[in-house]
Amino acid sequence: MRADKEALGPKLERIAEIQRRLSGRIIERPVEVSNLRFVAGVDVSYRDELARAAAVVCTFPDCEVVSVNKVSVEVPFPYIPTFFFLRETRPVLLALRGLKFDLLFVEGHGKAHPRGYGLASHIGLLVGKPTVGVAKARLRGVSPRTYRRVGKAYVSVGHLIDLESAVRITAFTLENGYPRPLRIAHRLSKGEWT
Repeated sequence: MRADKEALGPKLERIAEIQRRLSGRIIERPVEVSNLRFVAGVDVSYRDELARAAAVVCTFPDCEVVSVNKVSVEVPFPYIPTFFFLRETRPVLLALRGLKFDLLFVEGHGKAHPRGYGLASHIGLLVGKPTVGVAKARLRGVSPRTYRRVGKAYVSVGHLIDLESAVRITAFTLENGYPRPLRIAHRLSKGEWT
């Protein structure tokens, strides 16, 4: 699905304003590591007009897998940089359905976003759990105070966590420089397509 950003211009401006407003609802607070028993990771892969999301719940801090959900759905929105949440929210929420976890790693930015409200913040606000944004690259126009490099990942606040807690918890889960729950979710989302 290709994006015609010019055709969507007025609509995207309204959505951008909503993102700016919603960024004010993001809560940053410490998360006590000793209270975490289960952490989850969620990632989405694409093939043609299908999105496949995989969510994995692991024990913490050992990162042993306890449950997995995979879903395939039609791609709901074209790829447009900084509007990723429009494309991934539905598959992510479907993959998370029925899973129990204390903290969620989302493959995508949180507050480290030009409007302070990326996919991880949106998902965190919707699920009401501490959420950490994890990305392989930084976005332009983002303050360095909104993210930290942990291993090979750029970590940012999603919701209900502060940056120091996000960094500390992410460091516990690293496998080859990336959070293990996300590595597993990524592999599963890229697995056989039926």
